[in-house]
Amino acid sequence: MDQIVGTIATARDLLAKASAALTAAERLHEVTRGAIAALLAPPNAPLGKVSGALLERHQLAGHGLAWQATYVAALRETLHWAQRLEAAGRFDALEQAILRLGFAEYLAQLSGGIPMSQAEMIRPADMGVPAEAIARFQAEPALAALSELPALDAARRLLAQAATENHLGADHLEDEVLEATQATFLRFAAAEIEPFAQDWHRNDELIPMATVQKLAEMGVFGLTVPESQGGLGLGKVAMCLVSEALSGAFLGVGSLGTRSEIAAELIRLGGTPEQQAKFLPGIASGEILPTAVFTEPDTGSDLGSLRTRAVRQGDVFKIYGTKTWITHGARSDLMTLLVRTDADAPGYQGLSMLLAEKPRGTDDNPFPAPGMAGTEIPVLGYRGMKEYEIGFDGFEVPVANLLGGVEGRGFKQLMETFESARIQTAARALGVARNAIELGADYATTRNQFGKTIQHFPRVYGKLAWMVAETMMARQLTYFAARQKDADRRCDIEAGMAKLLAARVAWSNADCALQIHGGNGYALEYPISRVLCDARILSIFEGAAEIQAQVIVRGMLGRVN
Repeated sequence: MDQIVGTIATARDLLAKASAALTAAERLHEVTRGAIAALLAPPNAPLGKVSGALLERHQLAGHGLAWQATYVAALRETLHWAQRLEAAGRFDALEQAILRLGFAEYLAQLSGGIPMSQAEMIRPADMGVPAEAIARFQAEPALAALSELPALDAARRLLAQAATENHLGADHLEDEVLEATQATFLRFAAAEIEPFAQDWHRNDELIPMATVQKLAEMGVFGLTVPESQGGLGLGKVAMCLVSEALSGAFLGVGSLGTRSEIAAELIRLGGTPEQQAKFLPGIASGEILPTAVFTEPDTGSDLGSLRTRAVRQGDVFKIYGTKTWITHGARSDLMTLLVRTDADAPGYQGLSMLLAEKPRGTDDNPFPAPGMAGTEIPVLGYRGMKEYEIGFDGFEVPVANLLGGVEGRGFKQLMETFESARIQTAARALGVARNAIELGADYATTRNQFGKTIQHFPRVYGKLAWMVAETMMARQLTYFAARQKDADRRCDIEAGMAKLLAARVAWSNADCALQIHGGNGYALEYPISRVLCDARILSIFEGAAEIQAQVIVRGMLGRVN
């Protein structure tokens, strides 16, 4: 312990140094924000106005601001976590090591360069930050105190050893219901998912319906649906805990609830009373399995360019067009289907959301409905539900199933669900990140090289330690976004930050864990090969990392403090 704290005498002193460092980081961020706001503002524009053309031209700098803001937010929430632990008398050596290592590394990256991807590093000077502001940040005494090399090495050793014993730091949920929920689903995942996950992946099988039914009985599909509408009404933090626990065993299982979450949120917020009564209880019970049908070939994130048409003929809409990347499409009962109901309205204005019922498909006949056909898209990872491209040629949806009963609101209705969807995706990423730690730590304790287990080599225990620290930082940022959502506060920026960071952490952890495995990690028999494939999708779906950064920077510069 003495080696970890170094010249920092006590836990409270460590917290004080972290607080001072955070203040310095916030000052640097405010300078950066001002520089980017000036860079992206059109001439004579009002406060908060961002030029789309200038943001595209200066995309690297603009997205760099989003990443810098994400780092500062992660530092802030990690410090708040540590302060809550200290107040509860639980800020022990393991948690102190997480705080020190996490702060030391992120502060260094804020100064020297943040890796937005493997090929893109953003530095303060790239964002127009004056040299004197950078120098002031670097001269903050707390940065040097937190970054003493012997203390950092001791922290890495402690965290790596703790990882081999499956001690990854205290979440400190401060809620008995949440703690019991987390424990229940961790036990379920270990007993009912983990032993079978590798075979489901290698054989590219659908998750067995028996497993889906067990999840339904446990309330997974109605976690956040109000009790009055058949759900558990537990909120977004509970959703995070369940998603992380299940995804830590198999991403596909952890993602089963995503479509139910999206559909229920769409209907709860935008549906008519009749639509809510018809669909919400069935979604919550798992009787109705939804799928999200938004994306089209060649449109990706550009939803305003969607071309799938819904032509009204009497009491039905007839659907024409093609949708792609439809997860769990064959085995679903309900499609939340984004279509163009007004061909003359530009961009988003002509889009509507339909609650399109369909018969559940089988292996022999995946899409038995008239006017609808689909083909499977083989994928590297994220298996268990299967991906499809679906073509519509006169498929019928009753007009009564137009979400909210009014045309032209589809895009707005979808945007209202994105906060929850991105928080849930961040939680899924945390599960994958945790699984990578477990697999890497387990292998490091059993693989012998040069007369000892490889956990004792600095570049192995250093990887494990950083995986533990950064995962906790991403977790605290995700929980914060979930708490904001549960408190009915706007959290589009916070949800985007959580998803942006957690997805990168999942990929980084999986890559590091596979490297610890060496050549064996590349073999299909080792689960880390599956985890690496699963991790790669997380920075793409529910808004690619580049889109997340775009949303964050636009939102930040548009908010008036």
